[in-house]
Amino acid sequence: MTISTATSTAAFYSTATQQLSSLQAQANAVNQSISTGNQYAAASENPEAAAQMRMLQLADATAAVDTTTANKATSTLQLADATMTTMVNDMNTARTLATQAANGTLSDTDRAAIGTQMAQIQADMISLANTTDSNGNALFGGGVSGSAYTTDASGKAVYGGAATSQTLGIGGGQSVQTSLTGPEIFNITDADGNSTNVMDAIGALATALKAGGTAAQTAASNGLATLSNGLDAVTTAQTVIGARESWIALNTQNLTAQGTARATAEKSIGDTDISSAAIRLQQLTTALQASQSCFVRLSSLSLFNVIGN
Repeated sequence: MTISTATSTAAFYSTATQQLSSLQAQANAVNQSISTGNQYAAASENPEAAAQMRMLQLADATAAVDTTTANKATSTLQLADATMTTMVNDMNTARTLATQAANGTLSDTDRAAIGTQMAQIQADMISLANTTDSNGNALFGGGVSGSAYTTDASGKAVYGGAATSQTLGIGGGQSVQTSLTGPEIFNITDADGNSTNVMDAIGALATALKAGGTAAQTAASNGLATLSNGLDAVTTAQTVIGARESWIALNTQNLTAQGTARATAEKSIGDTDISSAAIRLQQLTTALQASQSCFVRLSSLSLFNVIGN
């Protein structure tokens, strides 16, 4: 009888201890989920949810890289756009000067002075064509480390860059060229149908105006058509750059929308529902307190019976 009673009492204590420990562990887990904001403390608690979270977090990491490269591409395109705006201003000035030089009332001295201004514009255009990006590489040279253009012995601009512009991924399987090459921007046909580039066209006009004579006025008249071709080429290139900026902006909006959707999914899968967790914690706390109270009463009764026996 004593052995049976002792065994029953031991079993009672063991079961009660397990039940109380289980309730306490559940309460601790819920309390931790509230304090950390994470619904699960370990992946083993819900392997399926953990796998979904890993996939979402991997997509987040990829999107972060895509956003960084998209921002870099945008900055480079904005630099190209701003540089081309300065070029357009220079070329408009050159057209205004050519219009003045084409006036038959001007003297050779006047045209020579205009030729000097034209030469300054040519130098500025070459400098702008050699603008560098944030890495110090040729913006209009396909990203080469050197200059996009150099000048030969006759003062002509010679392209030394890559055949194509650099390309960056912008997310969603999309990529974009971050600029245009010099030939794509500056190569034109002059008034006589010859292939040239904007810088050389301005340089040739500067030389003719400095030389004076009747040829200077003719060069100025022909130069107007050539400069118009050059202006069209640069403004068209600028439109292409602007279209690429818009494309990146649209793609970035899509990335942002996808990121928002992932954040919502991550919150639903992994974040603690504070209201539900608080109710669950209260339930567990109440159950634990009741179980502890019941255990105290039953254990006292059990002990009394044993002593009585």
